[in-house]
Amino acid sequence: MTSAIQHSCNYFFYETGRRVGIDSLAKYTRHFGLGKKTGIELLGEATGKLNERTEGKTWNPGDTIQSAIGQLNNQYTPIQMAKYTSMLANGGKDIKPTLIKSIRNVDGTEIPKEEYEKYFNTRLGITEEDDDGITIDPDNLKVVLEGMKDVTSESGGTAYKYFKDFNITVGGKTGSAQVEVGGEIAYAHAWFVGFAPFDNPEIAVVILVERGGSGGYTAEAARDVMAEYFGMNSNNVQENTTAMPTTEIQN
Repeated sequence: MTSAIQHSCNYFFYETGRRVGIDSLAKYTRHFGLGKKTGIELLGEATGKLNERTEGKTWNPGDTIQSAIGQLNNQYTPIQMAKYTSMLANGGKDIKPTLIKSIRNVDGTEIPKEEYEKYFNTRLGITEEDDDGITIDPDNLKVVLEGMKDVTSESGGTAYKYFKDFNITVGGKTGSAQVEVGGEIAYAHAWFVGFAPFDNPEIAVVILVERGGSGGYTAEAARDVMAEYFGMNSNNVQENTTAMPTTEIQN
């Protein structure tokens, strides 16, 4: 498994997907937030699409094999992939992406998080889901994460050339999402997902380049984002902590 992730070996995941089956594959895919809205506070968030067996639709063994590597009709958004990557890094715990740190009333008091989350969920049409009861075995997750580390830190990893001299150990995965037009593969979208630092994650980064071809090309952009976040591009940068919160009043 670790080596298959490092080298992005489709054949390994074809066989894994065949053994797991589409029903289990879809169940765990949904657990990690793929193919459904994250609930981030933005109108018009796309739902995406998850490959799964549906009533009245013929499902072939080859469909499962393609689904196992993210192909066929899977359609995931970058924010879904960011949530997925963050859940891998944090041990499989669910998270809700948000743009909001806090909201304050005119008098400076802070509005409880539960209150404004309820408002946004209603406004966006998001319904709270029941716990799916899935827990992730730490030993199994460790194997996956070690493979993601080898993608960036071991020779032969699909993003090794971009991270081999990086000062922070990164977990990552490249991907090439092929698009079929007229029955033939016309082009591929290039993906990279990653998190850092590997042993104590602070940031998850997702890069998507439409029609970008190989996912390896996107790793360089992710490296630059991480370098900026961790202050590798500047010296003696000091944060201004004297700014006061502001309140906008609407009539």
